Amino acid sequence: MALLSDLINLDLSDSTHKIIAEYIWIGGSGMDLRSKARTLSGPVDDPKKLPKWNYDGSSTGQAPGEDSEVILYPQAIFKDPFRRGNHILVMCDAYTPAGEPIPTNKRCAAAKIFSDPEVEKEVPWYGIEQEYTLLKKDVNWPLGWPQGGFPGPQGPYYCGIGADKAFGRDIVDSHYKACLYAGINISGINGEVMPGQWEFQVGPSVGISAGDELWVARYILERITEIAGVVVSFDPKPIPGDWNGAGAHTNYSTKTMREEGGYEVIKKAIEKMGLRHKEHIAAYGEGNERRLTGRHETADINTFLWGVANRGASIRVGRDTEKEGKGYFEDRRPASNMDPYVVTSMIAETTILWNKS
Repeated sequence: MALLSDLINLDLSDSTHKIIAEYIWIGGSGMDLRSKARTLSGPVDDPKKLPKWNYDGSSTGQAPGEDSEVILYPQAIFKDPFRRGNHILVMCDAYTPAGEPIPTNKRCAAAKIFSDPEVEKEVPWYGIEQEYTLLKKDVNWPLGWPQGGFPGPQGPYYCGIGADKAFGRDIVDSHYKACLYAGINISGINGEVMPGQWEFQVGPSVGISAGDELWVARYILERITEIAGVVVSFDPKPIPGDWNGAGAHTNYSTKTMREEGGYEVIKKAIEKMGLRHKEHIAAYGEGNERRLTGRHETADINTFLWGVANRGASIRVGRDTEKEGKGYFEDRRPASNMDPYVVTSMIAETTILWNKS
């Protein structure tokens, strides 16, 4: 008699050419990921060759019950690390039956910015540092923390090792390898300052692909924590008090920033970012005011500061960039629950398209 694990890991390639495509989209809260699967007649490697699909938007907070059909447009394909073989994960965005993007579809507007000839010419690169917190499922308290109590103060946990400092590494490493398998440009992981908090980095990725890759990396993480019976939180300040919040620092460069004389281009871009500080903060994630207090590694929410190697600034420039006269900068303001389509496209819009005059 086959065990459940045998059937989950069943290799279908011996008996059929058909594959399973898991369609992924963003739900009504703007942060909840949804997915459902369909059978395709054979392998597909181009999202344009995939069929559109519909779902009940009234059940995701994205459409009224009397007109509930929402259409999924496939946009990016990744290998499925759960089913493996030729099976795929498909990142989609959502439209009305008339072809209009629904209000929670932030990808469509981002794609328009990234397809602007001025932006395309600059080949914008992004590296996003996604922080998150692992919580015990039934009590909503960080993994590794005493029940109803607190661990020792911050200090030994950042990049720490050992059973009393690193909690949930099996989940973190599983996620790392699953993202690599999927074809996501994940570039690293590390334990964070608050115990139970971790980070993974996606990039460098060009343009709209940064958002696609981060959303699918989040999806894979949620699926792995589902298997492990743990909850992943992207709340920017999951524990009040003297504990670090969770952000999504966004590293950014353009072609001219990466070339000789790029440091001057970087400084002009940062000046523009400062002039639009309030607009960026408004788009950088819910609850960010609880994180951006000025006490934990980033400037307070109402202040715009930049500096070289300054982790207390809104925007940090690395020593290597200053020394070499070219490179990138890091926007430290985005919250862990930010929408990468919104943040990446807004940075490109401000630094490349926006005219401060």
